Amino acid sequence: MTKVFDTDLAAGFGTRAIHAGQRPDPLSGAIMTPVYLTSTYVQDALGQNKGYEYGRGTNPTREALERNVAALEGGRHGFAFASGMGCLDSILKLFRSGDHLICGENVYGGTVRLLDQIWSHLGLQVTYVDTRDPQRVDDARTDRTAAILVETPSNPLMRITDLAAVAEIARRGRALLIVDNTFATPYFQRPFESGADLIYHSTTKYLNGHSDMLGGIAIVQDDALADRLKFLQNAGGAVPGAFDCWLALRGTKTLHLRMPCHDANGRRIATFLSERMGAERVRYPGLATHPQYDLARRQMSGFGGMVTLDLGTRERAATALSRVRVFALAESLGGVESLISHPASMTHASVPAERRAALGITDGLVRLSCGVEDADDLLADLDQALRGL
Repeated sequence: MTKVFDTDLAAGFGTRAIHAGQRPDPLSGAIMTPVYLTSTYVQDALGQNKGYEYGRGTNPTREALERNVAALEGGRHGFAFASGMGCLDSILKLFRSGDHLICGENVYGGTVRLLDQIWSHLGLQVTYVDTRDPQRVDDARTDRTAAILVETPSNPLMRITDLAAVAEIARRGRALLIVDNTFATPYFQRPFESGADLIYHSTTKYLNGHSDMLGGIAIVQDDALADRLKFLQNAGGAVPGAFDCWLALRGTKTLHLRMPCHDANGRRIATFLSERMGAERVRYPGLATHPQYDLARRQMSGFGGMVTLDLGTRERAATALSRVRVFALAESLGGVESLISHPASMTHASVPAERRAALGITDGLVRLSCGVEDADDLLADLDQALRGL
């Protein structure tokens, strides 16, 4: 019988990435999980089935992805969704009107939009806090605080949250600690080991790694919390198609090969930009000049491929963005190809201008997703794009 590394955390990361949660196809023995393109399943008799009834509730391809990512994160249960935002929206349905949520003040712009323009109208109370300081998180707690939501590193300012310290605050208040681990991935950061209760990703990004699908996934350890998420996944119906799940599952098989290259390129590019433009303009947790460098080294095993550079003005940013040839001007991140974006007008355009300014998301800020191309070509591209700036 083929060994399936569903929960065998003694297996190495690469072994789990390739094998966890997957079984050879029982019909043919195919080593790759089939794409089960079906909306419904024939039942053996009234009330008897093979564990599958309707595609919204269960799909074998989706289940393989869910088991695989759960194993990579060190969790017990995974739940895949149609997008990262569909995943977060479903997570927020765990809470009720009147509940209080503490959220990092620097998170993806779509998270702010979802909280401020949808969930606040439904009675969820949200307080935004600089989660770099655990005391501020603690001070924001109320007797209605049901969860603390953080990104670390944050998008796009690359701030780091001390997960162990915030997890202790959450435990004292009987709140859930929810961690967006999209930037770091389970290869470089394992929030459950620091006390997180729920981890989620946009699988569109590094987990898939090839910019060819949309998806999100939530991972938990607690069985009761898993039951609630399973109900919400089925009842809400924000589920991914089987082919998107297959693409993401294909991507996780090479996560342990891609992430070291993203990391190596990120380090080289951050060092180059720091020397070229000045350390105060560059945000990358792997630079010794990053104010939270020691925390990042303690909490993460690598720093990844996300780098932020402040060019001072929108005009200077536009000039650089118009000159790049290997980097592509586009939203998203985490693919094998290098991307460059302008947060103020792209990923964080929905955040009010005054809030962006207060955070430091200036019109001159650009965000780089360093891919896995030859580093020398990426450096040469940035060198010519920044000439004269």
